[in-house]
Amino acid sequence: MTSAHELNTAELPKISTVPTPGYDRSAVRTGIVHFGVGGFHRAHQAIYLDRLLSADESASRWGLCGVGVRPADAAMRDALVPQDGLYTVTTKHPDGEIDTAVVGSIVEYLFAPDDPEAVIEKLAHPDTEIVSLTVTEGGYNFAPSTGLFDAENPDVVADLRPDSVPITVFGFVVEALRRRRDRGLPSFTVMSCDNIQGNGEVAAATFGAFARLKDPQLADWIAEQTRFPNSMVDRITPATPSTLRAEVVERTDVDDRWPVVAEPFIQWVLEDSFSTGRPALERVGVQVVDDVTPYELMKLRLLNAGHQALCYFGYLLGYRYVHDAATDPAIQALLRRYWAQEGRPTLHPVPGIDLDDYTETLLERFGNPSIADTIARLCQDASDRIPKWLVPVIRERLDAGGEVELAAAVVASWTRYSEGVDEQGEPITVVDPLADKLVERARASRTEPHAFIDDPALFGDLAERDGFVVPYLRALDSLRAKGARATLTDLLG
Repeated sequence: MTSAHELNTAELPKISTVPTPGYDRSAVRTGIVHFGVGGFHRAHQAIYLDRLLSADESASRWGLCGVGVRPADAAMRDALVPQDGLYTVTTKHPDGEIDTAVVGSIVEYLFAPDDPEAVIEKLAHPDTEIVSLTVTEGGYNFAPSTGLFDAENPDVVADLRPDSVPITVFGFVVEALRRRRDRGLPSFTVMSCDNIQGNGEVAAATFGAFARLKDPQLADWIAEQTRFPNSMVDRITPATPSTLRAEVVERTDVDDRWPVVAEPFIQWVLEDSFSTGRPALERVGVQVVDDVTPYELMKLRLLNAGHQALCYFGYLLGYRYVHDAATDPAIQALLRRYWAQEGRPTLHPVPGIDLDDYTETLLERFGNPSIADTIARLCQDASDRIPKWLVPVIRERLDAGGEVELAAAVVASWTRYSEGVDEQGEPITVVDPLADKLVERARASRTEPHAFIDDPALFGDLAERDGFVVPYLRALDSLRAKGARATLTDLLG
């Protein structure tokens, strides 16, 4: 790799093997500050802005400044800062075609623990008109079953102390908004790009709750001045494989410290609700709409819940890659029936979308072998995901008098997976903020059948609803007595 081009501003003109930014990055201002620069952000929002900067010289005010607040974000700092924010995205198509391009829309990166004041002043600067977020489902610090902000979180408690130096995204954003108010500046927009139903409304509630605990008058100003648009984002972006850096060097002669790999499909539906200005994202394929709800429900309850239906059964069947599980006829039948019988009946009409085509496209995307997405990635953090993606489907179906046999079986497969031992007796590493609790409850459910689901924070009152409990226990008993293959065979008739 010593002969490859290093990826930075000085070397960029020498790179001819892949597309590079078609605009003058030195003229780009940072109008957007983004918290949570990971693979997804770099394969999605940053791609759209890169396209806009290339297409429209007047868009130069919409460059990105990335911010990391967690200690783990030091790794992204160490990758992006020496590269002047540049990185590569490799797109892998189902037919084996591979494209790589250099992306230039991130023109600055700040690691908050290095200089918290610099982050606050970047947020408070008049050029900053949007603060965007991909902080994961758990980053909003609320209980899924109640939606209430967790004021007892130790980091939140620390940030609520008078004159504290912020350590959470809540602390940074609210302090910056205080300075903007005091300086007579307009509020920026807070734009969530996380996989949460009503993500803008959730952001408004959680940032508002923090602000009210910190400064009630400021909270009133934020409620009046700050817009929190809802959005739906979609692109399968697996964790960067350890081999990708060398692969990119071999194919392109470009050495990227932290490359990104993604599928060809990309979608962003964004509510047109901003405090001040916004980039003309509709010019590069973003659907800017008045109401995101139909699109986000479609994505969360079909794609995201479909991933949950696939991953635990897939793991128990012995699969470790998504594309292998997605081509198993039993998994395909489970997905198709869940989508048709339980997921789709809870959706609103989706303008411009043919749901039959959409679900068939999902199967194609899940089955893309070039992406090599792992089952383990889909299984992690389920305590954040299932309450937001699958539990609402179950609740709405029960409220409407419908059956939830398939969704209940998915929850049963999560329970069986959470026991931490597979069908061959090999250990399963449960990666979840609540891992210890989940494993304990899953194992306890062998003698206390309701132990796993009797958790209102995750399931609300589902443990008291026979329409869910009966098929859940039937599937769980079958998984333990017969295994995943026989359970699917019985479930699907």
